[in-house]
Amino acid sequence: MKLKMKRKEAIIFVVMTLFAVVMIYPFYFMINTSFKSNAQFLGAKGHSMLSWHKLFQALPVGRQLLNSTVVCAGSIAIILVVSTMAGYSLSKLRSKLSWLFFLGIVGAMLIPLQSIIIPAYINASHLNLLTGYWGAIFIYAALGTPFATFLMTSYFRGLPDDLIEAAICDGLSYRRIFSKIAIPLAIPAIVTIIVLQFIQIWDDLLVGLLFIQDPNYRTITVGLGALSAGRTTDIPVLMAGSLLSAIPAVAVYLIFQRQLVNGLTAGIGK
Repeated sequence: MKLKMKRKEAIIFVVMTLFAVVMIYPFYFMINTSFKSNAQFLGAKGHSMLSWHKLFQALPVGRQLLNSTVVCAGSIAIILVVSTMAGYSLSKLRSKLSWLFFLGIVGAMLIPLQSIIIPAYINASHLNLLTGYWGAIFIYAALGTPFATFLMTSYFRGLPDDLIEAAICDGLSYRRIFSKIAIPLAIPAIVTIIVLQFIQIWDDLLVGLLFIQDPNYRTITVGLGALSAGRTTDIPVLMAGSLLSAIPAVAVYLIFQRQLVNGLTAGIGK
């Protein structure tokens, strides 16, 4: 029996090691290539910082990183405000039509972006939202709110009704129960939404490319897309930019990975 368990553990270890190599190798390739010139990438020996110098000469990296941060912060703020209030209302302030609203939210999660991108672009153009951050912020918020509302509704349903009733007996209004009790208890779910939406928005190209027309407001992902749109692409420079763009998303995930797992299991499991 012990021998079978050891064999099983060995097989699992080998399989997980192979998966780890497959997942880690692209990052190794990205890091290694970013410290090469184009000639070194094509076969010459050695490493250099030439690609990083070219990257900062070709793109306003600091400005575009700031733009990405502003878009992420604005979108996530709207998503959190709407999803927490909607989730609390659907789970604790039930009405006869609550199930219909919840069904509509679940249905909104199934709509692909490609099917609504053209009418959304036309509406944003008519409202003059393509010259700054707001067009992209509103679209990201609209895309992220259904899942966030679904998660918050599932999480708030796990809160005991007795806790809400006791707070009402103590004289608290539903608004104060929401701000003083529900929100502090929902921190794991809120952190989960922040991490997932940050990674999604930070790495997205399509929405930023379409809904941010002014070059001064481009995000780092859109800037890298424009950098690779020429006839000839300097791969080491592109890898340097990709590495710089990936660092914030990876850092957020590594910092909040425990809260992310707790929020997903607690929210969906309940």
